[in-house]
This record gives sequence, C-alpha cells and structure tokens, in this order.
Amino acid sequence: MRVGQSASISRSYTQADLEGFASLSGSAVPETIPEPLVAALFSFLLGVELPGPGTNYLKQELRFLAQASPGTELTAKVEITRLRPDKHLVDLWATCRDADGVLICEGRSLVKAKDVAA
Repeated sequence: MRVGQSASISRSYTQADLEGFASLSGSAVPETIPEPLVAALFSFLLGVELPGPGTNYLKQELRFLAQASPGTELTAKVEITRLRPDKHLVDLWATCRDADGVLICEGRSLVKAKDVAA
C-alpha cells in the first residue's frame, strides 16, 4: 500500500434494489438511492479491493451533498491519504460521483489493515 493508491467501483441501483432495501429495513420504498446503499459501495471497496480482505472498519464520516435517482450510475472511489504502520492504520478519502460528475458524497474512512508498510 502507498499514499495516493486508489480503487473504484461503478454501480447502478434499480427500482428493485430500492424495493429490496425497503423490505430489509422496514421502511417505505425510497424515491432516491438511500445513503446506506451509497455507503455500501465504500464498504465493498475497503473490504475487497483496498486495503482488501482482513480490513476492519474503525470510523467513517460521510457528507452527502446530492441525491441520485434509481438507474443512475454511481462511481465510488477510495484513496489512501495516510499510512500509520506502527498501528496498522490506513486513512482514506472517499468520494462518490454520478455519471455527470456530480459529487454525491465525500468523506473520510479509517481502517485497520494487515501489511501496512512504512
């Protein structure tokens, strides 16, 4: 791992995805993509891509700036901003944009990871 390293994923949520979310959460079917579904993209990236398997979430702070409608392609990205090898900590900046480049959310993630090199 190195500062500046990044990973991204693109995904569109369908109306059926929103209905499934409503069923699981016990809420009404949302008209826009719920914040937890956007945040799930970061969870995927951190646990599967960067840093990857064995990563433990310690903290996440996200600021939501815009909403996205079902069918909108979202691209989530995480980028390493700081490595703390002595504590096995990785700080990352997270962003999610729609296909037009509109910033949906941004924020910071702090994770504990294996193999954090100096």
